[in-house]
Amino acid sequence: MNAVNFDALMQRELAAAEGARVLLHSCCAPCSSYCLTELAKRVRVTVFYYNPNLDSREEYEKRKQEQLRFLAETGLADFLDCDYAPEDFAAAARGYEDAPEGGARCERCFSLRLSRTAQAAKEGRFDYFATTLTVSPLKNAALINSVGGRIAEECGVKWLPSDFKKRGGYQASVALAREYGLYRQNYCGCAYSRRRLTEET
Repeated sequence: MNAVNFDALMQRELAAAEGARVLLHSCCAPCSSYCLTELAKRVRVTVFYYNPNLDSREEYEKRKQEQLRFLAETGLADFLDCDYAPEDFAAAARGYEDAPEGGARCERCFSLRLSRTAQAAKEGRFDYFATTLTVSPLKNAALINSVGGRIAEECGVKWLPSDFKKRGGYQASVALAREYGLYRQNYCGCAYSRRRLTEET
């Protein structure tokens, strides 16, 4: 069985959706950089900043301010903020604290953040919702797209499939982060990924 080319699916969808409104969940400015430059060529984007997985308010605010700075300097998208709600992630991760990185705990985290994005997209009458998470080579694009597709069916809002790491997307995001001097963290944001990083160093 051939793997699904989510990047090709996105390109076809965008070609038929010129001018559509997309609510893009963003984990951080560096990851959003390439995603925004690609999407803004064809659609109107609003960045949705909902990241209850971040392990401290300091980290949350630092990433948010970098996101806002990048948007102010580029004008690529509008911005829609959420309150820092670590209790949301704690509830989603409960019982999965020892799950391996990239496993069931991460799937629950993806579902949490994308469900909230889809809800906001429906309330704001956006045409699509999407996420920057697929730009990371450490994230499973097939899993993220599966979660997004499921939530789209449940919420009645279109999911924009993606694999932003394709066609050199991840490398481009690294270059853009360097160009704009963006804070680039070395862990996904949750306490479990920070613990793993500590254990490996």
